[in-house]
Amino acid sequence: MVKRKGTPHDAAASNLRGQKTQSAQAFRQILKVIARNMVSPAGILGCSIVLWLATLSIGTAMLMTSRTDAFNHALRNSRNLTLVLERDIERSIDLYDLSLRAVSDGAADSQVMALPANLRDRVLFDRAATAHYMGPMTISAGNGTLIATSDPRSAGRERAAPDLNAAGHLMTPDGLYIGRPVHSSANPAQFAIPLGRSIYRPDGKFLGTVMGSLSMEYFRELTNGLSIGERGSVIVFETDGTLISRLPDSSENIGRNFAQSPIFRRLMTGTEGHFVGTPNLDGVRRLYVYKRLPDLPLIVAVAPAMSTVYAEWWARATWFGALILAFTAIKAAGTWLFVRELRRRQRAEASLERMAHHDPLTGLENRATFDDVLAREWKCARRNEKPLSLLFIDIDRFKSYNDQYGHQAGDVALKSVATRIAACLDRPGDHAARYGGEEFIVVLPDTDTRGAALMAEKIRSAVFNLQIEHRQAPLQMLTVSIGVSTTAVDRVTDASTLLKTADMALYEAKRLGRNCVSIVPQLDTECAA
Repeated sequence: MVKRKGTPHDAAASNLRGQKTQSAQAFRQILKVIARNMVSPAGILGCSIVLWLATLSIGTAMLMTSRTDAFNHALRNSRNLTLVLERDIERSIDLYDLSLRAVSDGAADSQVMALPANLRDRVLFDRAATAHYMGPMTISAGNGTLIATSDPRSAGRERAAPDLNAAGHLMTPDGLYIGRPVHSSANPAQFAIPLGRSIYRPDGKFLGTVMGSLSMEYFRELTNGLSIGERGSVIVFETDGTLISRLPDSSENIGRNFAQSPIFRRLMTGTEGHFVGTPNLDGVRRLYVYKRLPDLPLIVAVAPAMSTVYAEWWARATWFGALILAFTAIKAAGTWLFVRELRRRQRAEASLERMAHHDPLTGLENRATFDDVLAREWKCARRNEKPLSLLFIDIDRFKSYNDQYGHQAGDVALKSVATRIAACLDRPGDHAARYGGEEFIVVLPDTDTRGAALMAEKIRSAVFNLQIEHRQAPLQMLTVSIGVSTTAVDRVTDASTLLKTADMALYEAKRLGRNCVSIVPQLDTECAA
């Protein structure tokens, strides 16, 4: 059979699989680390803070969205009110203009004007002055002389508006004149807006003017019925800055010119729009939604107060803030209690873990832990082809020591010996365990026979230097015997054999007089007389 040699493609695929396996293992390791950290007190505290921040962020985002919705809702309502005002004003002024047109057409008819005065007035004003809030109408000649009036009581005292006559040459045959607010002739305590048209003959010759007036009560009644909230305002301006109407009512400002005010300047920036501003009249910050009426020199603005716009939102925000504070307090208290309990349990688990893996008297690893460590280190030594050494330590004549000095003194001696053994180990990978009774085991990874012998002698000397009195011992002191075994021995083929050969070396040290270090394979012995 001929074996097919591997191709470069096969090698590349194998390397790729190996990289994927390593990546998967690294990813699993990262997940384990993350999971372990998350269940720690610091992890719980961090997760709690993240959750609190997430809750606060979501709530804040919802509040900001709600705030925007409140603004847009007020904007829509104000636009609807502006549209209602626009249509009502246009319809009313169109109605009044129709009356003015009718009178103007009659006044331009020479046959109508040739009729007797009473019949002429009935013909001229039959369709006029019928609209609500419409004041008396007058017909004046080009020089201002009164020709006719719809109110006989005003004959002789009603004159055409001087400013209309002065501007007559600027008016077109179809032009409607809207003047500034003036005191009404019928009721001087009230204001009215003059309305007028020029009278032209069919051949285009200017004959005079027809004048009427629109009572300011119309605007007052129109705006009083609107619901714009507390401290809201409705304003009607002429395009030259003259204030026609304002809600809340302020009669002293009617007719004033506000052309230089910041609010009016912003109202003139477009045909319609909105902005937030604070007028000098009352200092209330408002949302101004305005529109310039087409074909009329008027601007209508609806301005709810910002405090009203955000009133419900502020109430919601206050409740949200209170709930967040309560949630924060409860969560902080719960997290603190949970972390405290977790730490207590972790300390208890650590204590149990230590008790499960360590000898309670000496603090060294116990027999079960030693078995696990030995099995693990044996596999590691075989895999890496590194030496592994074992020290088997036994306290000499310890039974007689207990009989003479008592078990309490014996426990103290065991602790002292264990402390010296642990102190002699200078590498993190070295392990010391209590094997049972007065016996101890030391596992030395990556240590050959010579290194193990040096460590054994170091431990023997350290225990000897404790100078623990033992009158029944030849040297009158407590000593130890140590057996050393390594994987360099041919017959050591598994962990149990390594332990067995170390035990055999210990017995050899005992046989040769104790206070000795006996080494396998030659069972070389170093004893202190």
